[in-house]
Amino acid sequence: MNAPAREATATGRLAELRPLLSELMDLKRIRTPDHPDGLAAHGFRRAWAALASGMDPRIVALRETARAVAAVRLGGLDLDVLQRAGLSPQEAMRVLGRGLEAVSRPLDPRLRERLSVALAQTPEGACHAPPPLFVERLAQQPRAGATYPGRPRIVVSPQESHADHCYAVAVGAVLVAPCFGASPALPFVAGLSHHLFNAALPDAGYGGEALLGDLLEPVMKRLTEEALATLPERLAGVVRQALALTGHVDSAEARAFNASDALDRVLELEAHARAAGFTLRQAMEDLELIHPGPLQAFGNGVLREAGVWP
Repeated sequence: MNAPAREATATGRLAELRPLLSELMDLKRIRTPDHPDGLAAHGFRRAWAALASGMDPRIVALRETARAVAAVRLGGLDLDVLQRAGLSPQEAMRVLGRGLEAVSRPLDPRLRERLSVALAQTPEGACHAPPPLFVERLAQQPRAGATYPGRPRIVVSPQESHADHCYAVAVGAVLVAPCFGASPALPFVAGLSHHLFNAALPDAGYGGEALLGDLLEPVMKRLTEEALATLPERLAGVVRQALALTGHVDSAEARAFNASDALDRVLELEAHARAAGFTLRQAMEDLELIHPGPLQAFGNGVLREAGVWP
C-alpha cells in the first residue's frame, strides 16, 4: 500500500475511534474515595509500578488499556471495588468484560480480542515495587493549559496533571496502533514517559518554553536523564527506546505515539468545550436524567409542577 493510501486508511479508522478517545478524557476527572485525584492518575501510578516490578511492557500496555476502556462505562467499578461489594472474582470479571464490550466496537478486531484476553487474565497480585519517585511529582504537576508566545494563557478547570495526560496518551497509542500497523508496547511506554522532565520542571507551556529558546532542549534532556537514572537498568533501556519515538514520524510506532499525543491535547480542550456547552435539554432528552423505571412518571410530574422542565 502506498503512503497516501495508507494515510487515508488510518484517517478513516481514526475517525471511527474518535468518540471512544473522547470518552477516555473522562477518566482524568472520574474520582473515587480510593483514588481522589482521578482514575487516569491511578492508572499512571499502577502502570509504572508494574513496569518497575519487571512486568513485560507488552502485558502492561494491554492490561492497562483494557482496564481503561472498561472504565469508560464502569468508572470506578474496578475489580477491587466489585469484590469488596461482595461479587466473586468470576462475577466481577464478567462485569468488567461487559464494560469493555460496551464500547469496544470501533476497535480493531484483533486488538479487541487481545484486550479481552488481557482483562480476563487473573491479576498477578499487587506489584512489589513502588512507582518511581517521579510518578507522584507528575501526578501533582498541572499541565500549563493552552499557551502561545505573546498571548494570554488559557487555563481551564479542573486542570489535568501530567499523569493524566501521559496515561491518556499511552492508552490512546495502543488504541490507534492498528491504524498505523504498529506494535503497541513502545508507543504505550512513550506515552507514559514523554514528560519525565516535568517531574522537576513546572510546565510553562509552549508560550513559556519559547522564551527558553535553545536552552530548553538541554534542560529537558538533562532532567529526563535524571529521571531515567532512578529506574532499573533494563526498564531505563526500554524507556529510552520508547522516547526515541518522539519528535518524528519515521516509523509506525512513532506515528502511533505522536497521533495519540496530538489527539489527547486537542480532545482535552474539546471535553471542556463540550462540558461548557452542556444543556438541560441534553440531560432530560438525550440522557433521560429521570431514568426509566417505576418512579420516572412521578419524577417528571414533580419537575412539571415545579416549572423545572415541561
